Amino acid sequence: MGLTLVPNCPERAIAIMREVAAWGRGRGFRVWPEEWLTPEELLTAEAGRSNFYVGAVDGEDTCAFILQWSDREWWPEAPPFEAGYLHKLCVRRKFAHRGMAALVAEAVKGECARRGARFLRLDTGADEAVVRDIYLAAGFEVVKTIEKDGRPVMLLYELKF
Repeated sequence: MGLTLVPNCPERAIAIMREVAAWGRGRGFRVWPEEWLTPEELLTAEAGRSNFYVGAVDGEDTCAFILQWSDREWWPEAPPFEAGYLHKLCVRRKFAHRGMAALVAEAVKGECARRGARFLRLDTGADEAVVRDIYLAAGFEVVKTIEKDGRPVMLLYELKF
């Protein structure tokens, strides 16, 4: 299954994010609130229109994500373009359990290489075991645990090219 990346489509990407988040909320998962998934919230200095991607298989939208070239919140010391930073990766239910995280990582490698980035990075909540297992299976490694009040709250992941 080959994944084609379509950049510069925040409206389509946000629609997929909202669809997947609504599905998760309906099943009691901790996901992004609806009000976080708007252009006003997601379009930032680090994530402009061109950073919003949709992944397609055989012409059908399968997933969406934001690919940034800096992340001052979780990787403040990293220089721009050292890595690609994957945010809000969402997979439509029809394509769940098909290794989409690994397909996205493989497809994004080309985007990273064109900009000189040597890593793909992302973050998740420390208590998100299912998501952690998905990213570890896709080849990411946990490189840092961020703690608050003595307990882990965030995990930072990295995939080296």
